[in-house]
Amino acid sequence: MSAIRPRPVFAAEGAAEGGGAPLQDAPLPRPDAPAAFSLPIQRVEAEGISAWLVEDHAVPVVALSWSWRGGAALDPDGQEGTAAMAAALLTEGAGPLRAVEFGDALRDEAISLNFGVERDNFEGGFRALADALPDAVRLGRLAMVEPRLDADAVERVRARAAAAARRSLETPRGQAGRGFWARAFPGHPAGRPSGGTAESLAAVPTEAIRAALSRQLHRDGLLVCAAGAITPEALKGVLARLFDGLPAGAPPAVAPLPPFNAFGQAVLPVSSPQSAVVFGQAGLAAEDPDWEALQVVLRILAGGGFASRLMHSVREQRGLAYGIGAGLDVMFRRGTIVGSVATENARVAETLSVTREEWARMAAEGPTEAEREDAVAYLTGSLPLQFTDSRRVAESLLVLRQNGRPLDWLAGRAARLRAIPVERLKQVAARVLQPEALAVVVAGQPVGL
Repeated sequence: MSAIRPRPVFAAEGAAEGGGAPLQDAPLPRPDAPAAFSLPIQRVEAEGISAWLVEDHAVPVVALSWSWRGGAALDPDGQEGTAAMAAALLTEGAGPLRAVEFGDALRDEAISLNFGVERDNFEGGFRALADALPDAVRLGRLAMVEPRLDADAVERVRARAAAAARRSLETPRGQAGRGFWARAFPGHPAGRPSGGTAESLAAVPTEAIRAALSRQLHRDGLLVCAAGAITPEALKGVLARLFDGLPAGAPPAVAPLPPFNAFGQAVLPVSSPQSAVVFGQAGLAAEDPDWEALQVVLRILAGGGFASRLMHSVREQRGLAYGIGAGLDVMFRRGTIVGSVATENARVAETLSVTREEWARMAAEGPTEAEREDAVAYLTGSLPLQFTDSRRVAESLLVLRQNGRPLDWLAGRAARLRAIPVERLKQVAARVLQPEALAVVVAGQPVGL
C-alpha cells in the first residue's frame, strides 16, 4: 500500500469532494429513516494512552487506527518524501524478520498492517481476525520499535516512490493539483508534495529516514481509535503492548497553516486535448462554529452528483464538462475549499466563468429553503454509510479526534444540522465564499486564458 494515505471520504468532517462528481447522486434517505445516528463510543485509558472504542462482536474482526501530528510537514527542505519513505519501510522488515519474512508473517494470519503519512499526520493501523490479534500487535510493535531499513528495501521503496511521483506529473490533473497547493501555501509544508519528487527522493539517505522515524514515533501525542470484536479491558492490554518501547515525549510541533494565498489564476502549459482545472479559496478552522453550516452550503453549491448548482449549470445546462465538484480539504485542523473540473481546451474559459457566477450567486443570495432541506437530509441520511465496517469505523473516528471533536459529537450531529435555519446558511455563504478571490490553476492548453 502507498505510504501516502488518503483520508477516508468522511462527509461528517468535510473530506474534499473535488475530482469530479459521480454519474448519479446518492439517493436521499427514505422518510422513515432514523431521526439520528450515533455510535456507542467508549473512552479507554491505559499506560497514559487514550483510545476511542466502538465494540462490536457481530464479526470476529478488530481494527485499530492511530496517528501522531507531523507527517510530511516534518520533512527537511530538499528531502520531501522522507516521512512517506519511512512509513513505507516500516512493513519492509523489522527485528529479525526481513521484508519477505515479515510479509509472510502478516499473510499467514491474514493481517493488514499499514503505515502512511499525510501532510500533517503520520498514521498507522491494522485489521485482523480476533484470533490473530496477538500477532497483529506483536508485528505492529516490532515494525515501530525495531525497523530494519535494509539497503535493498530502502532502494526498492525509493524507486517505487519516485515512479509514483513521476506518474503524478504525467497528467494535467496531477500538474494542476501540485501547482495549486504550491501557490496556495508557498513556503509552507502544505504547499509541498507529501510524497516528494523524484529529485527530492533521490536526496534522502538512510540516515534521514531513521531520523524521521526518531522524530515521529513517540509514546506521547498518540491518538488511537479501535473498532470491532474487542472489549475495553482487552484494548487496554493491546495499548500497553503495541506501543511498548516507543520513546517518551511527543513529535515536534509543526508550523501552523498560514492564511490561504489568493494567487489569482495560473496556466501551466501541457500538451493535451483537455485541460484540468483546480480551483479553491480559504475555508474555516475545524473549531469554527460555522463549520457544519458551511458543509451544508458547499453541498448545495458544489457537492457530488446532480444535486449541486455547479453540476446543474456546468453539465446539465451547458454540457461543458462531465463532472465538477468541490468540498473541504482538511489539514492542520483547517479546511480549504478546493474543487476540480476537466474539460476541452476550448471550453475552459466558459466553464470558469460559469463557476465564478455560481460562486458569486451563492455568496450574494445563499440557498433556498428547499435546497437546505435536501442537503440536510442527505448529510444526515448518508452518515451511517461512513461506518459500515470495523476499518472504516476506526479510521473515521480517528479523523474526528484529529479535528478535536468531543466523544458525543456524532450523537448530536443530525440535530445540529436540522437546527440550522436558511438565514444562517445565507450569512455563512456571504461570510466565507469569495468569488473575487477564487484561485485557479489550469493545466493544459486552454483557449482564451
